[in-house]
Amino acid sequence: MGNRKQARDEEFRGFVMSCWSRLMRMAYLLTGQQQAAEDLVQSSLERAYASWRTVSSADDPHAYVRRILINLHARRHRRGLKEFLSARDDASLGELGDGPARGDTVAQAEDRSMLLRALAQLPTRQREAVVLRYWEDLTETQAAAAMGCSVGTVKSNAAKGIAKLREVPGLMDTMMSGGRK
Repeated sequence: MGNRKQARDEEFRGFVMSCWSRLMRMAYLLTGQQQAAEDLVQSSLERAYASWRTVSSADDPHAYVRRILINLHARRHRRGLKEFLSARDDASLGELGDGPARGDTVAQAEDRSMLLRALAQLPTRQREAVVLRYWEDLTETQAAAAMGCSVGTVKSNAAKGIAKLREVPGLMDTMMSGGRK
């Protein structure tokens, strides 16, 4: 009995190590705060551990945990908890490994700050759809599974979110001139 638990714990530990940074990036983009993102990921992983047999036997355990994370985020949003995407947390996003490593770091920080402010303007479901589709590079079907909605809802929310982002003055110019498309 003890060996099985130890093997399960070791398997879970390996899983956490493989997906931690990706879950943190997604949670940070959804919540806008480092501490809130850490709490969201921690809560998601607690739930995953509690049902690890089910999670580990799923076709895609990463997708299963991503769905847990999205559901927890949506539940918190429904309760009216505020989320803020702010410039003071921009350094945290860089620590998560998604910022380009070369070039003008001041310009990169300004670009990131502008993108975070633009994301903050999106309603939660649109932000979720944009983050899952374009940041996490999920298919519409995968994003729909993660959000617990139809593919059409993902398409609609992503399209509306991208349209709103395109309306942000200077954002498209900044992203295009920085080599990011």
